[in-house]
Amino acid sequence: MALSRPGRPVSASGAPGHRRAERARLSPAGTDRFVLARTGSMRVPGVVFASPALLRDVEEEALRQLANVATLPGVVDTVFAMPDVHSGYGFPIGGVAATDVANGGVVSPGGVGFDISCGVRLLLAPLSRVEFAPRRDAVMDALDRAIPRGLTREGVWRLEGPGELDAVLRRGAAAAVAAGFGLQQDLAHCEDNGEIAGAVPGELSARARERGIAQVGSLGSGNHFLEIQFVEEIYDEPSARAFGLVTDQVCVMIHCGSRGLGHQVCTDHVRAMIPAMARRGISVPDRQLACAPVESPEGQAYLRAMAAAANYGRANRQVLTAATRRAFRAALGMGALELCYDVSHNLAKLETHVVDGERRLLCVHRKGATLALPPGHLALPPALRAFGQPVFVPGSMGTASYVLAGEDPGGAFSSTCHGSGRVLSRHAAVRAVHGAELRRELEAAGIAVRAPSARGLAEEAPLAYKDVDEVVATCVRVGLARRVARLRPLGVIKG
Repeated sequence: MALSRPGRPVSASGAPGHRRAERARLSPAGTDRFVLARTGSMRVPGVVFASPALLRDVEEEALRQLANVATLPGVVDTVFAMPDVHSGYGFPIGGVAATDVANGGVVSPGGVGFDISCGVRLLLAPLSRVEFAPRRDAVMDALDRAIPRGLTREGVWRLEGPGELDAVLRRGAAAAVAAGFGLQQDLAHCEDNGEIAGAVPGELSARARERGIAQVGSLGSGNHFLEIQFVEEIYDEPSARAFGLVTDQVCVMIHCGSRGLGHQVCTDHVRAMIPAMARRGISVPDRQLACAPVESPEGQAYLRAMAAAANYGRANRQVLTAATRRAFRAALGMGALELCYDVSHNLAKLETHVVDGERRLLCVHRKGATLALPPGHLALPPALRAFGQPVFVPGSMGTASYVLAGEDPGGAFSSTCHGSGRVLSRHAAVRAVHGAELRRELEAAGIAVRAPSARGLAEEAPLAYKDVDEVVATCVRVGLARRVARLRPLGVIKG
């Protein structure tokens, strides 16, 4: 088995080929842009950003889900599918949709997903690939010991009761820094300074709290990872310099979210919204799109709980950063890893955007899509403001990852892709790939692997994903973001 992708893609459902009911309604509307025309109860059209090659990988189910999202009350302008789109729970993963708060616009937990505030952060090491090479295995072994992972592993931070958990839920990464997990300057390089306002810990169920109490500072499983990389190529020197990137520099990418706590918040609020929809006369084509008006009690309750779960996810990445720094210090005698940035790709945010010539308050759902603020945006830290928001696009094991930056004017409510996007389900990947063989091939390619499960490796094999180079190129061509740098893996820590 080669690390390259197979010649004929297979859908994320594992089935070769697709039915064509939705696909037949797609029409080209410029380079790498396809319109899904309104039909039935769709309130707005859809747009799929995809090159012709990527379009062949888009499942019929993902297109059907995009059409369903376009039926939500209050949805405005257009619903969007990023180039890495694939089917998800209700909303497609790689989907972006905005609803008008003042005109009955809804919030839908399915438009955020189960892993609330799943996101990526990039740490920068003060050494080159050549300097790192002789100590790679020592660092990987130290990380193997330091980074808890898997479905049930406890995290690095042992919270002392409900008071500390409440602090995490209210203050996010800031709570972790206050407890000694990181540096104050880290917070300036986090989306929202690492802390979403409006979080109310009391909105979480006892079960959600139970699932979260022991997992702060844990990687989890599935497609979550910690990867040591190096900067292979720089495309935009001024932006790279502002972000702290130089050619051949070693860096660490961390991808994880809110663990079982976030999953439970989504489960609880989908369950609560189904009867609420009946009371309010709201009908959706898929129960997984359960929703409530943003200004309703149910909508507000979800947003408060979602913010708390998002803060948990940000604290989780912050604690893992502290554990990574300790591992580097133990192996290399240095732990001065600087935080480039931290950004989420599963979130609903209240934002102001121009729609039909008017500035409106919208609830923007990004599920498997990354906020990509343009240059000059006041939400960006002063040192980065002139260059746009950093965006991190992980590839798959053995392939490249990218650093992008938000563009002006950008598009899709200032959003871009979040990764390469699956073309094989996990079950299909396991049938196609032997984990032990994949490990050998990665090692032969110079990529150290620390993963307890051969099956877990097989589930995340490179052939299960789209071509990240083409995904990123598509985002660039349609103006969603611009390339800053390409990164290559040196070692991967998996659950």
